[in-house]
Amino acid sequence: MSDRYARLLQLVLAGRPEPLTAAYLGTLTEEERTAYLEVERTLASFALGTVASSPAPRAPSPDLRNRVLSSFRAKLAARSRSAFLVLDMIHDHLAEGSILEVPRAREIVPALAEKLRECRSQGVPVVYIVDEHEPDDPDLDLWGVHAVGGSGGNDIWPEVAPQPGDRVVKKRTYSAFSASNLQEVLDELRCDTLVLSGCLTEVGIKATATDALQRGYAVNVPPATQAGISAMTEQVTLGLLQVMPPYGAARKELLARLAGKTA
Repeated sequence: MSDRYARLLQLVLAGRPEPLTAAYLGTLTEEERTAYLEVERTLASFALGTVASSPAPRAPSPDLRNRVLSSFRAKLAARSRSAFLVLDMIHDHLAEGSILEVPRAREIVPALAEKLRECRSQGVPVVYIVDEHEPDDPDLDLWGVHAVGGSGGNDIWPEVAPQPGDRVVKKRTYSAFSASNLQEVLDELRCDTLVLSGCLTEVGIKATATDALQRGYAVNVPPATQAGISAMTEQVTLGLLQVMPPYGAARKELLARLAGKTA
């Protein structure tokens, strides 16, 4: 066996968590990823052959059957429900020449507008997260005057503006969960999965995603509807978020709470 296949076999047999494996595969060449999948398929074929030659399975006991069905019903009751969050697609980030302009944010407007139409047509709740500051907010000393309430700077960009039924949450700092009513809104919507979009990927999206994961939410950031400082830093941020699944204890608690609300 070549050293390459031995290394890939070791990776397959290591049983590493799926997010870590996915992140590692992202560092391989196309040829190496193909070889990894070949090793994985070979092992699966061997396992299936072993199972096929095993004795016929016995019917489960009534007690085991009832426990499995109970678990299955609980999962159905708490089946995934997503909310689509749009972060800081505001005038002070999209307008040319603004102090905190994010030029890449203008590029995602068509894809974001299409995604919003899709969400609304499918009944997926849409929540806008909007940065808003008081004129004397010390944060403005560091970042410059931006997103001051009533100034027009934190008005949502018209091409992706909220529609009737959408929610709008105001925030004052990086994470949308900090000093806001986002948690209450998500509880009301009974969501366990958040799809994040908007800008900036390396700041607001990253901070919000990290808080969400620690609260037990599954998080997805589609590349086509996010904008950061540069393509390189976007990729680094998205790669880091891909590695982190929701915190297990918080996820269990969140799903149990949602199941209780739908019972």
